[in-house]
Amino acid sequence: MDIPLRTHATTQDHHPGPLRYSRTWDTGVSGIAEARDAVAALLARVRPAPGRRPVQDAQLVVSELVTNTAKHAPGPCALRLELPPGADALRITVTDTSADPPRRRPADPRRVGGHGLHLVAVLAGELEVTRLSHGKRVTATVPLAS
Repeated sequence: MDIPLRTHATTQDHHPGPLRYSRTWDTGVSGIAEARDAVAALLARVRPAPGRRPVQDAQLVVSELVTNTAKHAPGPCALRLELPPGADALRITVTDTSADPPRRRPADPRRVGGHGLHLVAVLAGELEVTRLSHGKRVTATVPLAS
């Protein structure tokens, strides 16, 4: 189900509401670049605008979470971005059909890949995994202060 960014990334003049974006994909592979673009588009609407580094951090976190879904869950997967008014952190939620929680692999600088959850843990102020009846929900909160 496609929900266009402009439908959910809105503000009001006197009582700004939360900025939101949501999207569902049959498989996560096609959604990785779209997820990064959605973060940039959503955060471009924030006033005052967050710095370049927090936007890149949020894009990296969403990319890692959607990539994990593409690799480890058969699909579909869903992405939700939310930034409440006055908030200083972006809430990124990825839902998939695998009941297996994400696991950090032991650090190994010689290994190619397998470092994504370490990056997410460093960049996200919070990381929460919730088991669902048909999968799981992973939520990361990424600070937007420089």
